[in-house]
Amino acid sequence: MFVDSHCHLDRLDPETHGGDLAAALDAARARNVRQFLAIAVTLEDMPSLAEIARTHDDVVISAGVHPLHCVAEEPSVAVIKEAAERFGAVAIGECGLDYHYLDKAPDSVPAREVQRERFRRQLVAASELELPVIIHTREARDDTLALIREHTDSAVGGVLHCFTEDMDMAREAVRHGFYISLSGIVTFRNAESLRDLARGLPLDRLLIETDSPYLAPVPHRGKPNEPAWVVEVAECIADARGISVAEVAAQTTSNFYRLFRAAAPEAPAEVRKALRSAGLV
Repeated sequence: MFVDSHCHLDRLDPETHGGDLAAALDAARARNVRQFLAIAVTLEDMPSLAEIARTHDDVVISAGVHPLHCVAEEPSVAVIKEAAERFGAVAIGECGLDYHYLDKAPDSVPAREVQRERFRRQLVAASELELPVIIHTREARDDTLALIREHTDSAVGGVLHCFTEDMDMAREAVRHGFYISLSGIVTFRNAESLRDLARGLPLDRLLIETDSPYLAPVPHRGKPNEPAWVVEVAECIADARGISVAEVAAQTTSNFYRLFRAAAPEAPAEVRKALRSAGLV
């Protein structure tokens, strides 16, 4: 069994199974992908995400505001918490810091101080709700780690999703109770440093994701990504570590439910049975 721990189901490319979300999910289920975490980019996404989760019992959702998204008014901690509770989110995010475009297109992305305050509010909301946090971080290592240290509870933790930073950052996050999620980037020819990270981190701290419709893995590069291709991510990690794909699937699935504890009651019946057998629910 596989879990796609980070996918944008409300933003799948129209080319993906003719724009038919049910068909895209069925294609993933046919490859034994049994759980999907659909990620919010804005709080305005929440009604459509909640409808997807209502329609598909193997989909759970998050609530958050992406660091690069421009908003007319920054949501307060109370507003973030209300959205998460009203729509049944199992996590806060994706949130975080992305400084990549600040020098290239400063007028098109929120400034550093805006990103930091938005991130802080979402970390506080996650802490108060005792929900894990899903973090997007790019070229913002020190600020990301500083805010994690200040505002997160290691007993609740979270995940650095679509991780592309270095081993030192990954190990520091793990020390604070976080998981590291690898996407299709790990399969890219020039991503040997990520494969080193996949080998070097404890398997019980890794998650797998697609971030679909973005970042399709080899051999699908250049196509709109889809949840079914989380299997290719697992295969790459298994190859890097010299272990079976089944072992990667089992451990990353276990990791997912340990982190996203609220997702377990929403899982399909066959999944809940397996979780009970493993002592996870």
